[in-house]
Amino acid sequence: MTQGWTNAAASAGVLDEMASLVAALAPNPGATPAPLDGVKFGRAHAAHPRTPVLYEPGIFILFQGRKRGFIGDQSFSYGAGEFLLLSVPMPFEAETLATPEEPLLGVSIRIDLGVAAELALAIDPDAEAVCAAEGVSSAPLDAALADTVLRLLRTLGSPLETRLFGASLLREVCFRVLTGPKGGALRGALAQRSHFGQIAKALRRIHLDFHERLDVDTLAREANLSAAAFHAHFKSVTSTSPIQYLKAMRLHKARLMMIEDGLSASRASSRVGYESPSQFSREFKRLFGRTPVEEQKLLHATYAVAPEGRDRP
Repeated sequence: MTQGWTNAAASAGVLDEMASLVAALAPNPGATPAPLDGVKFGRAHAAHPRTPVLYEPGIFILFQGRKRGFIGDQSFSYGAGEFLLLSVPMPFEAETLATPEEPLLGVSIRIDLGVAAELALAIDPDAEAVCAAEGVSSAPLDAALADTVLRLLRTLGSPLETRLFGASLLREVCFRVLTGPKGGALRGALAQRSHFGQIAKALRRIHLDFHERLDVDTLAREANLSAAAFHAHFKSVTSTSPIQYLKAMRLHKARLMMIEDGLSASRASSRVGYESPSQFSREFKRLFGRTPVEEQKLLHATYAVAPEGRDRP
C-alpha cells in the first residue's frame, strides 16, 4: 500500500457509506453494542450538553455530527471524518452537537493494549517510542484506516462474517492506528521506560483496581517515580491530580453499575470503594450535577444502554 494512500483523507463517498451502515445497524438513539466485543455504535438525534463521561482506550470515529471534549482548561473537537484516540483510560466532559435532520452517527472501537504492544514490536522492534504526552487527541480519518473500518462495518451486518473475520479486522484497525498520524501517542502509552508509559501503567492499574485501597505513594512506587515526579507527570497526561482521577473513575464506575446492573446507590458506592454513602452522594452530585437517584432515573429515561455498554462515542 502506498504512502500516499495511507496519508490521504477518507473520501466523502466512503464516509457516506459508513454513516448509512451505522444508521442501519443502530436505528435507535444511544449506545448500541455491535455483535463483536469491543465495538459499539453511537447515535444521537439531539444536542446533549456538557456532561462527565468515561472512555476506555480506543478510537471513536464520527461519520456525522460533532463532539466537543473538555479536560481541565483544555478543549478539543472532532466531527464527520475525524476520530478521537484515547491511549489511556480517561474521564472528561463532552457535549454532543446533533439534530433530528442530521443525527450524530459514529462507532467506538476498543483498543486491546496487549495486541497493540505485540503489533508495535512487530512493526519495528528497535524503534524508540515517540512518547508524546497525549492521553487524548483527535485527527482526520485517513484513507487506510477508513478502508479497514468500512470493511469492519460491512462485516458486522453478517453474523457469519463477524464470527469469521471480526477479530482479524479489529487487529487491523489497531495496526492502522499505530502506523497512522497518532500512532506515537499509542506507542508512548505502551513504553514502560517513558514517563508517559509509566503514567499509562498507573492509569491502567486505577482502571482495573479502582475498588481497592490505592494511594499516591503506592502508585508512584509501582511506576518507579518519586511521589512529586509522579504527581507532576500524572497531571501532564490527565490534566488532573491522581486523587481526583481516582475519585472520578470510582464515581463513573458506580454510575454504570447503577444504570446497567440496577444497583442501589449504597451498593454501588460500596463496590467502588466508598465507605460512606453520604460522602458518595455528595461527590456524585458534585461531579454529575445530580444525586445518584436523579441520575439513574434520567439516564434510564433518555438512553437504552445495553448491559455491556459504556459512554457513547
